[in-house]
Amino acid sequence: MEPKVSHDSNSHRFEIHLGDERVGLMDYSLRPGEIHLVHTEVNPEHQGKNLAAILLRESLATIRSENLGKVVPVCSYTVKYMEKHPETQDLLLNPIEDAIAACRWPGAKN
Repeated sequence: MEPKVSHDSNSHRFEIHLGDERVGLMDYSLRPGEIHLVHTEVNPEHQGKNLAAILLRESLATIRSENLGKVVPVCSYTVKYMEKHPETQDLLLNPIEDAIAACRWPGAKN
């Protein structure tokens, strides 16, 4: 079964589904010209299936295609994803190094 990512703009959320089941989500908040990606989660029973990466990839593609604003990654997973995928970094409001410094997850580069 292929995962499907949808955008619920009323709830400020991207969701990933397997069939009829929502298995993960990414919440965001909006400011003028900015979209702050604040929280990403995948249901525990579906972790380890690359669903969070698919969710981020498709969400960032939608943000790009719909010109939803410059990305401010708040969620540590989003920061790590964007660090590993430099092709997404043109969407950032500020350099990825700023997001890494603000996030300071264990093992982050100093």
